[in-house]
Amino acid sequence: MKGKRTDLGNSACGIARSLQVIGDWWSLLIVRDAFQGRQRFTEFQRNLGLAKNILSSRLKKLVDAGIFTVEPDPNSALSHLYVLTRKGEELCVILVALWQWGEDHCFETGELDHRMVDRATGKPLARLTLTAQDGRKIGPRDFRLKARHG
Repeated sequence: MKGKRTDLGNSACGIARSLQVIGDWWSLLIVRDAFQGRQRFTEFQRNLGLAKNILSSRLKKLVDAGIFTVEPDPNSALSHLYVLTRKGEELCVILVALWQWGEDHCFETGELDHRMVDRATGKPLARLTLTAQDGRKIGPRDFRLKARHG
């Protein structure tokens, strides 16, 4: 039996609120496809193999959240384009972080056929790291949450 999802939209946690918007894998895969140049419903559907009703629901949620805008398709009066907004483009860091984590933890040596590379140089991207405001590299135990007023 499937339960109703908990609404995280009013949570005091930045992670929880982010997951409210992009927390299912289809949404992130749609955004990934948009970074690869896909903009039409049929392109997303063909590449993801996702049922049309599910894709339609996810795209609507992403549009409502300001991740995509819907624009007229200059090549067809019958369709439109889903275009990443600045807010949507800022998800690139999350996708790169997931890719790099996946490279490290989800593949056997030599199994992965693709690499994330710099479009200008063709060289692999540097590993993402956390840094303090003064530029020091910090690890997973070197930061904490702190209330703004207190």
